[in-house]
This record gives sequence, C-alpha cells and structure tokens, in this order.
Amino acid sequence: MTSDNGNPVVVGVDGSAIALEAVRAAAREAVLRRRPLRIVHAFIWPLMNVPLGPDPSGPATGGLRHQAERYVAEAVAEAAAVAPDLPVTGAVVDGAAVRVLLDEACQGALLVLGNRGLGGFAGLLIGSVTVQVSTRAQCPVLVVRGEPRAAGPVVVGVDGSESAAAALGWAVEAAARRGAPLVAVHAWLYPTPVTPGDVLPLGHDLDALAADGQRLLAESVEGPAARHPEVPVQQRLVRGSPAGALVEASRTAQLVVVGARGRGPLAGLLLGSVSHAVLHHAHCPVAVVPQSGPDARP
Repeated sequence: MTSDNGNPVVVGVDGSAIALEAVRAAAREAVLRRRPLRIVHAFIWPLMNVPLGPDPSGPATGGLRHQAERYVAEAVAEAAAVAPDLPVTGAVVDGAAVRVLLDEACQGALLVLGNRGLGGFAGLLIGSVTVQVSTRAQCPVLVVRGEPRAAGPVVVGVDGSESAAAALGWAVEAAARRGAPLVAVHAWLYPTPVTPGDVLPLGHDLDALAADGQRLLAESVEGPAARHPEVPVQQRLVRGSPAGALVEASRTAQLVVVGARGRGPLAGLLLGSVSHAVLHHAHCPVAVVPQSGPDARP
C-alpha cells in the first residue's frame, strides 16, 4: 500500500466540515501516491494557559483536550471510510497552527488543508494561515476548495521561472497518476517596468510578444512532457492576467498547480496578487509547489 519512501500525506483538521472534506481529499491523494496518511490537529490552548481538562461539574469527557482528540478520531474514521486499507495515524500536537503545519511539512510528501475552518484554522484562506504555510512549507500544499472532480485536466501556470518549472514537473506527475490530460497556461500582458530606471518602448509588436510567449511555453513543457509521454499536453497561450487565466481554466479542471514564487507577472506568486486571487477564486483544489528541495518531489 505504501511506497518505499514513507513520507506521509499530512492533513490539518479542526472539527469543521471543510476539514473533513480535506481529509477525504488527503486520503485519495495518499492512495494515489501509495503513502500513509497522517492527521494532525494543532492544539494552541496550552500556550494560552487556560484549563484543558473537563469542568468539575461537567462530564468526564468534556474539556478542550478531549474535544481535540474527538476531532482527530472523527477524521481518522472519515479517512477509513474513504480508503479502508490506507495506513492512518492521528495526533493532537501542541502549538500554533502555522508552526505545527510547517513542522509537519518538513517530513511530509504533501500537506492538505481546507480553505476555511474553525479555531486555529479559522478563516484559513482569507486569513494568514494558508498564505503563511503555502509560502514557507517545504513540501507541496494542496488547498481543498471548489467542487471536487474526478474528471477534467490538471492545469498548471507557466512563466519561465524555476518555481514554475518545479510546479510543471509536479503537475505532469499529478496528471499521470490521475490518468488526466495536462493544460499548461502562459498568460502575457504588455511588458511593465521591473526595476527603477527601466526604459520600455513606446509601442509593442503584439505578434512578437505572442511568439515569445509561445516559445517560452513550448520550451518549458518539452522536458516534463517527455518524461511522461502518456500524458496528453495542451499548451494554452492567453493574452490577459495570469490570475484570470488560471481561475478561468479552473472551471473545468480537477486541479490547478502554481509555483510558490514566480517571475514577471507571477513574481512573488503567493505574496502578491496572482496566487492570492487563484486561492480565493479557483473553482477546484489548488496545489502550491515549492521551488526546490527533496520534499518538492511528487
């Protein structure tokens, strides 16, 4: 059931419905990767110096610690319902959500999060937890949102950067596992100044800009596609914003993949507006892939 490299798929839970949706997605990803599943609840209350046990006048099963343990037990049962033969472990880990998740990512093959939640994961996508974890995690982060689909392509954003190259390699592997086609999207706009003092031409040759974009897209896809010739690859050149192109492509995709950093319009992908917009508005799950390192592999 598991691969020789036993790094688990890790999922963060908090007792919310979206967390259970993330557990189901994480279980499916673990089966695809032949890896065990680890379920984690970040238990911040010891840091707050509040009582953790049951109220003396209440039931013995009450209290914050018991509640956290119930969250994990419920998630373990949900994973078992999705994949009965999948090795699953659960843990309540003391600490703040971001720190706990980043530590777990150091030993994880993939980290799965819901796009919103309760407690330590409250406002997961709108707030800071997902953004901080996605930009700093040492393994890919899958944010569960939108409608889960078993069909449709894997979509990946391409901009010629090293980060996009890592995302493209991961996306091809993901498409191969799913038996899905790959759509590589490169969106281009008029050149903009990058550093102070940049001088740009007063006019632009649109045909030349489009040709440059098509060449970048073809060169980027060539290597990863050759490693998986069984994956049908479509190259999609879009004149417009990268965020808009990826969100639009997500309407029929089963997964959108972006790099954790970019170049040009995709620079500082998660710290800027592109991935923030994709994470907020995509119609399917979004995977954020770090630029390099052993944990970035599929």
